[in-house]
Amino acid sequence: METKTEKFKIRLGLFVAGGIALFVVAIFIIGKQKNLFNPVFKLTSNFYNISGLQIGNNIRFSGINVGTVDNIYIINDSTVKVDMSIKKDVQKFIKSDCLVAIGSEGIIGDRLLIIMQGSNDAPLAKDGQKLMSVEPVETDAIMSSLQVTADNAAIISDQLAEIMIKLNSGNGTLGRLIQDSTIAENINQTIVNLKKSSKGLDENMNAAKENFFLKGYFNRKAKAAQKKKDDATELKEDKQKIEEKALKDENK
Repeated sequence: METKTEKFKIRLGLFVAGGIALFVVAIFIIGKQKNLFNPVFKLTSNFYNISGLQIGNNIRFSGINVGTVDNIYIINDSTVKVDMSIKKDVQKFIKSDCLVAIGSEGIIGDRLLIIMQGSNDAPLAKDGQKLMSVEPVETDAIMSSLQVTADNAAIISDQLAEIMIKLNSGNGTLGRLIQDSTIAENINQTIVNLKKSSKGLDENMNAAKENFFLKGYFNRKAKAAQKKKDDATELKEDKQKIEEKALKDENK
């Protein structure tokens, strides 16, 4: 009987010791995550809507968790104040013109605060300083915009389907053109005739150039074109000579 009692006491003692050890480890892990054992400094920021942010949510700077949300106050009907606890060793990187935005861990994750990097020449943020905020984009607004886009896409899809049905049935000018082979053959014949007409026009122009009465006109036209080309070349050469002379004078 005494042996059973001793074994029970030993088991109870081990259970209690294990529970205390787990409690201490849990307190240490939670305290480390919430910066209970690290030196911190305070920052604040005001928002119109904190979009589900809660006390204890993480704060990130350059993608790294640097603190937690310490407290949330409702100042008035349009302002919510958020207190932040930031690790002291990060203070040298946070500038007074840094902006604070509300984000989320993944698509449907918990809310968090994101401190954006400030300018290089700005002074460092002091303990208790208020940083400017950026209002978050509400999920409802995004979903509403996506719904409008989806509705418009459905309307366009219906209209395209209606157009394809008319084309396949031969309705409309384009539909008749696709379905009626006679119209296509007429268009092909028209193109052939245009090519023949263009060829005949070229031949007539060549014959006109050889005509005694019109030969002088075409010669004058050719001379005028050549003179224009020569004037452009001469102007370019004169410009080049002037630039070379100016360069020589500058070197002197």
